[in-house]
Amino acid sequence: MTQQGFVTGWLKSNGIRMHYLDWTQGRDVSGSVPIVALHGMASSAHWYNLTLPHLADDFSTYALDQRAHGQTDQPSEGYDWHTLATDVVGALDALGLDQAILLGHSWGGNTALAVAAHFPSRVERLVLIDGGFFSRIPNMEWEEYKNRLSPRDIYGPKERYLGTLRRQFERVWSDELEQMLMTMPEIDEQGIVSERLRPENHEQILRAMFFDPLGERYADIRCPTLIVAASPRETPENANFVRRRREMVGGAEAGILESRVHWVADSGHDIGYEKPHELAHVIGNFARAASGPGG
Repeated sequence: MTQQGFVTGWLKSNGIRMHYLDWTQGRDVSGSVPIVALHGMASSAHWYNLTLPHLADDFSTYALDQRAHGQTDQPSEGYDWHTLATDVVGALDALGLDQAILLGHSWGGNTALAVAAHFPSRVERLVLIDGGFFSRIPNMEWEEYKNRLSPRDIYGPKERYLGTLRRQFERVWSDELEQMLMTMPEIDEQGIVSERLRPENHEQILRAMFFDPLGERYADIRCPTLIVAASPRETPENANFVRRRREMVGGAEAGILESRVHWVADSGHDIGYEKPHELAHVIGNFARAASGPGG
């Protein structure tokens, strides 16, 4: 057991070796539906390090490194929704879990949606954490979409990478957050930081998001769903962004049969960094209902 309360492990799923974190060791959480968490693009399972410890006393709790992320294998194909969903289901099998409460942040929210759509019997409840509800702007062409979602210009010497992120998360910066962020890129012997997700695989992910939008599958989601959405402070400069965000969240709420929304005030996209206690609290309340009378 580490100071953060988790142990690391590896499993085989869908032909790849997957890395995961497990907060369950040594805890008696029998009777509750397990929680399995998926991170966003260019992130890792450690995105949940500040959130899942608050849930681990009540639930079996895991976070997976998705295909091409963290310490999981990076094959040259398999970034369509069905393959990514099959990766997750294989991980559930390897962990001995028949069902799970599935969390997904950002792109991981899309993967979680895909699991619920393709393998509905495996998802008891679904939590979309500032993800799964993004839709492209009408009339946007592929090249513009790809350019908008290209990797951020934050890589290079370690000091540059961390300096950029320290400024972004100045309000909540800590040694623990720095350690989490250093699990996400690759670092060579000279301390040069680079994106772990290879460009050709990054593009495959974007193609799935653009050409196979999961918003068209909302009606296939039959499990109770919680949408946890960041609500940044509105300014004249970001008013259109905030309006568009509320429209997308509203579309997901209307499209998913049994869904509700929790807005996290004054937070950016990485709610797990900025408001981990609130995130854990709202997830916990939603998840406990799965183990209550009637499920």
